[in-house]
Amino acid sequence: MNQNSAIDQRDVIIIGAGISGLGAACHLQRECPDKEYVILEARDAIGGTWDLFRYPGIRSDSDLFTYGYDFKPWHGKPIATAAEILGYLHEVVAENNLAPHIRFGRRVLRACWSTADALWTVEAATDDGQVQRFAGRFLLMCQGYYNYEGGYRPTFAGEEDFSGSIFHAQQWPAELDYTDKRMVVIGSGATAATIVPAVAKRVGHVTQLQRSPSYYLPVDNRGEDDALMQELRTLDLPPEWLYEIKRRKSLKEGQVFTERALNEPGVVREELLGMAAALLPADYDMATHFNPRYNPWKERLCLLPNGDFFQAISSGKASVVTDEIDCFVEEGIRLKSGVVLAADIVVCATGIELCGLGNIQLAVDGSHVHLPDTWTYRAIMLADVPNLAWIFGYIRSSWTLRSDMIAHFVCRLLNHMDEMGVRQCTPRLRPADQEMAAIPFIDPADFAPGYMRRGAGRLPKQGDREPWTNVQNYYVEKEFLPTFNFDDGVLQFDNPL
Repeated sequence: MNQNSAIDQRDVIIIGAGISGLGAACHLQRECPDKEYVILEARDAIGGTWDLFRYPGIRSDSDLFTYGYDFKPWHGKPIATAAEILGYLHEVVAENNLAPHIRFGRRVLRACWSTADALWTVEAATDDGQVQRFAGRFLLMCQGYYNYEGGYRPTFAGEEDFSGSIFHAQQWPAELDYTDKRMVVIGSGATAATIVPAVAKRVGHVTQLQRSPSYYLPVDNRGEDDALMQELRTLDLPPEWLYEIKRRKSLKEGQVFTERALNEPGVVREELLGMAAALLPADYDMATHFNPRYNPWKERLCLLPNGDFFQAISSGKASVVTDEIDCFVEEGIRLKSGVVLAADIVVCATGIELCGLGNIQLAVDGSHVHLPDTWTYRAIMLADVPNLAWIFGYIRSSWTLRSDMIAHFVCRLLNHMDEMGVRQCTPRLRPADQEMAAIPFIDPADFAPGYMRRGAGRLPKQGDREPWTNVQNYYVEKEFLPTFNFDDGVLQFDNPL
């Protein structure tokens, strides 16, 4: 790679032009209008997740009334397709004139902080083999938390004997023709539950192969045509009121459901299984195929717009098999039970791989920062790492609820630093914090899907006390973060000597 010596300097460097990075830029323009910023995006398009994944039916797994930005109402169905979300994001870019600030094809390799200069120097690889350098006073990491290069793809015995095609859902072939084919989708999460109904009408048959079942929640996806919106329209309310009512209703329903799932899991479990049974054939084997081993909300719920996954099964074009893979054979997959699933196409919907801070190498004054050794400050900043914030959203609520909140936090912090006349802000452990117990960034006792169990060691650690915790509760943080006092004895503000 050739080194380009020119340095582009800004006040803020935002890494990632997905939903977090674009939202952060909009908040920065509104709340810190004098700050100059640049957005570095490794790919050649905005959208992050919503442009990366190309499998059939790709859609949100949160409702868009709460997933949409707090500054731009969502008008449409609660569960939206990737194309609809991308349309929304392109509107955001156009309405806020973000395009001049985005640098596409800039894959960030490393970021180095200099205390003497109170400055981050970021090196990014370009598509033509160059390395471009950027300098910034503050680094805002908005690249998400999973590996864009590839998902979790276990290797199965005998794959080389299979006569069909096999690939991970994250690498869905653009020209794949699955018309009248026999397809097997390995996995039981949201990706599998999305692909199965999306391909059901065209394939000969599609089978979801799972080791163990997940929970599914059918949702009414009529959006602005549902009964509530129709009734509200008769009141002649301003459009922004209609949106806010819908948003608050979604937030309240989410809060109630989550609290019930955690406090009375047995009752919620029976409710979810009852919903599934009501939409499946009367004699369906619920005990085998829809009876999860864990309690509700210990992993993400799979939202089904209008119960489409169950409809596909009821139509006869889709089925579920609960078993383990013994090996691949020429005609398909042999299961531990001895049954052979015939297949022309096998899709591995086997999950994502966690990737802390985009695998970007960090250094502070020449010392390498090993992310798993760092303590998280309110799941926003890192101990002993100056002028850096990381947007990590919610796992049980919409991601953007927290990305908006962190962007507001960062803007308020930047303004606070200006008022103090300082250029550096660093979370530091207090003497009493030195011996605190370390807990994974996402506590497996609270939330433990496969990708979190596999990748917990790639993320920062949290402590057993404030402010070194990852609360992961919107209803708590929305009352606290917007008015949080930065003079907490942990954030240290200073200028280089």
